[in-house]
This record gives sequence, C-alpha cells and structure tokens, in this order.
Amino acid sequence: MTAVVCALLAAVANAAASVLQRRAARDEPRHPVLSPTLIVDLLRRPVWLAGVGALIAGFVFQAVALSAGQLALVQPLLVTELPFTMILVSLVSRSGLDARSWLATGLVTAGLATFLATAAPRGTGAVVAPAAQLPAAVVTVAVLAALVAAARFLAAAPRAATLGVAAGIGFAFTATFIKQTTSLFQRDAPALVTSWQPYAMVGAGLCSFVLLQHALHSGPLLAAQPALTVSDPVASVLYGITIFGEEIRTGGWIVLETAGVVLILYGSTLLAQGLARREPDGRRAT
Repeated sequence: MTAVVCALLAAVANAAASVLQRRAARDEPRHPVLSPTLIVDLLRRPVWLAGVGALIAGFVFQAVALSAGQLALVQPLLVTELPFTMILVSLVSRSGLDARSWLATGLVTAGLATFLATAAPRGTGAVVAPAAQLPAAVVTVAVLAALVAAARFLAAAPRAATLGVAAGIGFAFTATFIKQTTSLFQRDAPALVTSWQPYAMVGAGLCSFVLLQHALHSGPLLAAQPALTVSDPVASVLYGITIFGEEIRTGGWIVLETAGVVLILYGSTLLAQGLARREPDGRRAT
C-alpha cells in the first residue's frame, strides 16, 4: 500500500513539474538537439526552477515507493502523471475538463488497472552486482544513442516523440539505481558513500533530465508526452524482469496485458491532444 500511495504522489509531483517546465521550455528559441545552452537558458527562469523543485519531490516519493514495492508495480503507476497533468492545467487555466478528457482519463486508468491486475508483478528485487547490470546498461546506452542520433534528422513532432521515448527509457533505467540505492540505505546507510549505485543513479538521472527538457522543447506536446508516458513503464517492466528477477504472468495473460498497454497509449494520446489545446496561459504548444 505504501508503494502505491507514494507512486501516486510521485505522479502528482511529476505532473506539477511537467506543467511548470513545459511552460518555460516552449518559450525558448529553437536549440539543437542536446545543446547545453538550453539548460543554461532555462536556469534563468523561476518557473522552470519551481518545476525542478517539484521534480525533486517526485523523486523522493518515487524512491520511497521503490523501497517498498517492485519496479514492475511502481513505474507503471507513474502513468497517472498524465491525467494529473491534465487536471493541473485545467485548474491553472480555470477551465473544467471536457467529456473527451474524462474519457481519456478513464481509458488510462482502465488500461493501468488491467495491466497491473493481469501482470501481477511479484518478487522483491535486490541489490545487484555491476556485472549483473552491465548487459542492461550496454543495451540501454546503445538504444539511447541511436534514438538521439535519429532525432537530429527528424522534424519537430517525430523528434519530440523520439526524445520522449529516450527520456522514458532513461528514467526507467534510473529507477533501477533508485531501487538499489534505497535498498542499500535500508541495509547499511554508511555504505552508500563507497557504493557505485548512488553515483550511477545521479548520472543516469541527470542524463534523463536533459533528454526530457529537449523532448519538451523540440516539438508538440502531443508527440512528446505519450511517448514518454508509455516508454517508462514498459522499459521498467523489462528492467524488473532482467535485472531484479521480478516476474509477471505470461501465457494467455499477455493478451490482456497488451490490451492494457494499448488503452494506456490511446488514452495518453487523447490527453496529450487536450493538453496541446490548453496551455496554462492559453497558447498552443509549439
């Protein structure tokens, strides 16, 4: 129960961060993919810094959730960030949610419930040796490098989607280090100083954060948000299985699990369309 509650609180905090950071990033002039000047420019914007504060709060809630639950349980719950984002935008713009938005929220919720109920993630996970995580790290770096390289040659919308997928995978991989770091803290807190997991967590988190900013800046929200929302939990389930030995149901259950993911993706797309129509200050996302 603690894992579920903290994961939902993390989703609320991440939603607040998305609203604030999106508002700052969209007003920036066009920057090349992964240009360091984007972050430098955003540092001058108080609204963006407030978003960073919300993101840190989300990180803390996520860490608590991962210390109490499986990666394959906690990360999919973060999909609720998108409905929470829609609600926050509606509150800021002082306009209620329309029927389409409520339908989309229901689809995301139903898809998430279907996936978690049918997948039934199990297994506690554990701190793993570097050699055990090395194959996942090599594959992750290769995939992210390929996505970033491809994004340089794409137009705005596909570039935002591609970088959104990269950011989602990056945050999922960061979550593997968060889980290990919290487990180490519970077992032997002083050992964190000499352990590699906390430093890997910081490095992976910063890289993912940069990818997220460029995804939000590169193209329309309609392209970036669904890609980010779905790639994180899907990648997290794979990491949970391959790194921590977590298990989900297979066989015929895969059909229902896939149906849940499809509902999440479709609902996320509808919500992103609504978000693209109602920015906090009334302008469309670019």
